[in-house]
Amino acid sequence: MTVPATRPYDVVVVGAGPAGSTCARRCAELGLSTCLIEEHAAIGYPVQCAGLLSTRAFEACEVSKKPVLHEISGAKIVTSRGSELAFDAGKTKAYVVDRGALDREMAARAAEAGAEIRVKTAFSKRSGSVVITRGIAGREELPFRVLVAADGPRSRVARDLAMERPRVFLAGIQAEVPWQMAGGQVEIYPDASPDFFGWIIPSGEGRARIGLAGRADVPARFSQFMEQQGGGSCCHLVTGTIPLGVMPKTYGHATLFVGDAAGFPKPTSGGGVYTGVRSAIHAAETACEACSRGTTSDDLLGSYEKRWKADFGKELELGFHLFGVRQNLTGEEVERLVRVLNEPSLKADILEFGDMDRPGVLLGRMMKNPKILPLLGILLRSGVRHFIK
Repeated sequence: MTVPATRPYDVVVVGAGPAGSTCARRCAELGLSTCLIEEHAAIGYPVQCAGLLSTRAFEACEVSKKPVLHEISGAKIVTSRGSELAFDAGKTKAYVVDRGALDREMAARAAEAGAEIRVKTAFSKRSGSVVITRGIAGREELPFRVLVAADGPRSRVARDLAMERPRVFLAGIQAEVPWQMAGGQVEIYPDASPDFFGWIIPSGEGRARIGLAGRADVPARFSQFMEQQGGGSCCHLVTGTIPLGVMPKTYGHATLFVGDAAGFPKPTSGGGVYTGVRSAIHAAETACEACSRGTTSDDLLGSYEKRWKADFGKELELGFHLFGVRQNLTGEEVERLVRVLNEPSLKADILEFGDMDRPGVLLGRMMKNPKILPLLGILLRSGVRHFIK
C-alpha cells in the first residue's frame, strides 16, 4: 500500500547526520516546509566517525557542550623508525565527541525550527518530483520542490540519479578501548597505514579510540596496529567509509548533494563535519532561492556549487593534491619530513598557523620559511605552489 503525503514539501532532506540536520534546520528557519528522513530507527547510530572535531567544526554544529567527552590541545606524530613530532597549543583546538549525542541534538534543533523528521524511513527511489520511501509506515510518497542528498558516502540518491561519484573511497576501522593517556594530545601513526594514517584519540578518563583508514588491507593493518599498541579489550568497534575528491557535479535534477554524499571530507584528515555543515548552509540558501523563484533549473542550482567552492573549495583541492603525494611517500620520506618539521621555527609555525579545517594557511606560512628547503621537493610534487598566495 502506498501512502501519499498530505501536502508537497518545499524541501526533502535524505539523511539525518550533521549535514542533513543542519540543512533541514536552516531550511525551516528560512520558512520552507521541510521533511528530514532517516533510514535508521535512532538518529546517530550506527556511529561511523572518529568523533574528533575542530573547535570551528564543533561551533558550526551549534549544539551544547553535552556531547563533548574530551578536549584536545595538541598532537604527536610517531613514526615506526623512532622519530616524534609533538606540539601543544596550550588551549583547546579540538573536541572528542559522542557522535550519537551530537547527531541527536542537531536533529532536535531541526525539529524545533519546524522541520518534520521521520525515522526508520529510507529513500527507495525517485519518480519525478516525488521521493518514494519504505519504512515503518510502509511505502510512502513525498512530493518535493528541492531534494537534498545528505545520505552519506554510498548515497542511494546519487546512485538513483546515476550521478558520478567521488574519486576515492577509504575504509576505516576504530575501536574504543580502556587506555590511559595523559593530557590532551592526539597521536598520529603514519606508518600504520601507508596511504593514510593511524590514530589514537583520548576519549575521556581511561579510554581512547584506536583506528586507521586506508585504501587496501585495512582489517589486516588494523589488527597489526592494535597488536603493536598492546592489544586489549574492545568496548566498541566501528567501521566506515570516507569519500575523498568531490563528485564532479554537486547539483542537478532538482537535487543538491551535501556532506559525505558529495565527497566533502577533508583529504588531509578524513574529517567531514565542518565541510558537511558548511555545505548544508549553502544548500539551504540555494533551496530557499529556488523555491522563491519557482525554478530548480541547473542555472539556479549551480549557485550552490559557486557558494561552497568560494567557502572551502580551494582547501579541498589542495588537500586532494596532498593526499595524492601521500600515496607515493616512502617510509624514509615520512621520517625525514617529521625530523625537518621538528625544527623550532617550523614547530612555531605549526602552533600559530595550524588549522585542521584550512591547512592552506599553514602551508603558505611554511613555504616562506627557509628551514623547509629539505622538504621542498616533496611539497612541490604536491602542487601546493598553485594554492599559495
